[in-house]
Amino acid sequence: MRAQRSGTVVNITSMGGKIYTPLGGWYHGTKFALEALSDCLRVEAKPFGVDVVVIEPGGIATEWGGIAADKLEKSSADGAYAAQAKAVASSLRSEANADRNSPPSVIADAIGKAVSARRPKTRYATGFGARPLIALRRILPDRAFDSVISRAVGMPR
Repeated sequence: MRAQRSGTVVNITSMGGKIYTPLGGWYHGTKFALEALSDCLRVEAKPFGVDVVVIEPGGIATEWGGIAADKLEKSSADGAYAAQAKAVASSLRSEANADRNSPPSVIADAIGKAVSARRPKTRYATGFGARPLIALRRILPDRAFDSVISRAVGMPR
């Protein structure tokens, strides 16, 4: 890409690179890191005519939620975080959430837009909940967002 002085690097992160949920530090840490890596690379690659964009999926209809819920319960079932793990796992398995999740094709569409745009956006938030949750995180103070997220996943008080 540098030699041809054009191209687009597309990194798939998650809305989880902008927001956070209880017991998701392992996941959010990787996504926040990929956001930062992409931002640095965008600035570094610009002089060579290379664009770097980030796709930030929200809820997508995949098996991820069930797998994450199973692992969360298995690792936290007997510990101090058992009640929180049960609540978060229940939220991850929620049929109400699953019914609203977007099809994986929305991510393919965003990638297509990014690579075909003459001047692509730096970020494409797409999929269920991505745009409103990222916007909410931007406008709410930390503790208010903590409260919203805790209630959304049914955390015990």
